[in-house]
Amino acid sequence: MARKQKRSRKRSSRNRGRVDLKQSSYAAVESLTHDSRGVAHLHGKAVFIDGALPGEEVLFSYLKRKGSYDEGGVAHVIKASPERVEPGCPHFGICGGCSLQHMAAEAQIHAKQQVLLDNLKHIGNVEATHLLPPMSGPLWGYRRKARLGVKYVIKKEKVLVGFREKNSPYLADIESCRVLHPSVGRQINALKDLVGNLSIYMRIPQIEIAVGDADTAMIFRHLEPFIDSDIDKLRHFAQQHNVLLYLQPKGPDTVHLLWPEGAKESSKEALCYRLPEDNVEYRFGPMNFVQVNSEINRKMIDKVIELLDLQPEDRVIDLFCGLGNFTLPMARRVASIVGIEGDDALVELARHNAKHNGIDNAEFYAADLTRPERLHQAGFVPGEKPFDKVLLDPARAGALEMMAPLAKLAPKLIAYVSCNPATLARDANELVNKHGYRMSCVGVMDMFPHTSHVEAMALFERD
Repeated sequence: MARKQKRSRKRSSRNRGRVDLKQSSYAAVESLTHDSRGVAHLHGKAVFIDGALPGEEVLFSYLKRKGSYDEGGVAHVIKASPERVEPGCPHFGICGGCSLQHMAAEAQIHAKQQVLLDNLKHIGNVEATHLLPPMSGPLWGYRRKARLGVKYVIKKEKVLVGFREKNSPYLADIESCRVLHPSVGRQINALKDLVGNLSIYMRIPQIEIAVGDADTAMIFRHLEPFIDSDIDKLRHFAQQHNVLLYLQPKGPDTVHLLWPEGAKESSKEALCYRLPEDNVEYRFGPMNFVQVNSEINRKMIDKVIELLDLQPEDRVIDLFCGLGNFTLPMARRVASIVGIEGDDALVELARHNAKHNGIDNAEFYAADLTRPERLHQAGFVPGEKPFDKVLLDPARAGALEMMAPLAKLAPKLIAYVSCNPATLARDANELVNKHGYRMSCVGVMDMFPHTSHVEAMALFERD
């Protein structure tokens, strides 16, 4: 009996968050939330409806009821928006990896632009002089970095590989992924078969993916040692599918190359991507951070260089520089550039990439950019060797702690690349309303098509 109750609770938990098709309510959808849900109002209360688009009339089922708002999911579309399209993936609606495949691509990017402008207005109390055209790129096969979950499901008697279900902690049962680079997205079933034939198929929690211009790497996390026959199967898979295959028995420092053999010395920087017009090649490892969308990354670098109007006499500082993604092509155009990054491994990789490309006017320092009082250790000293121009490319938390130190440096131009419109708006408020800069232009970039992620860049000028 206890076992039956436990199974019943599991079923209940698994169904929580799914749309109930038997009981539904009518709603007229007014707008979109920042996470791509339709907004409607019933009896004076907001309802956020997953899968609904502005202007639509839908029947929806309640998923959650809260004091100030409710949540629901579309059960039936009565009147469809002209922006509604047929999703390009058969797993859309089940897999939680994408949330906007039912919306036309042009409408997606304009919705993201509106999210950006709303954040700037309501959080930052700022407005740009000029709105940049939205930056777009490939809609499918663009994602070159991902962490895929792995799980053997006893009830299904099969291995699942992929992303979580929408509104659920469980893995979605998918056979392919159209947003992943084809070298991975078309191999989901092959990965499932591989794991299912290993002796420790229940002890492999994830496969991390990284794709360069020429090679694909896969890192298999395993909680128990592989036996010899497992190793043979992994090697055969890597050879058959032309991938670099790594194993990770414990923490990140235990990642090591299994295949190809004889390439272990360079395995930490086994992948690369190139910017041919800038004559720059980046070496990186499968665990290193790189931008997910390579085409948008190239366009983004070009736009930053254009906005900063780099000149041969300029001295530039690149904060949150990573492996030198922006630093190295900018170095080709200026007198000198300093890159600062909090991750020691990325700083070493940036130095390695500068040397690899014969760039000798770029310096890189490791420093905690949330502790600006310590930045003098990295050559960041207001009034000494002033910087003409600055680039910021922070993580989602933004760069609030750097706003006052940057204002003291008084650079002519500050370019800000953001993966979170809320923290961009907050930081813009500091630069504009406290430190005398103006936001001369801002625009969105579709780094993650079919998702609600909003990437943006802005340029700040001192009059």
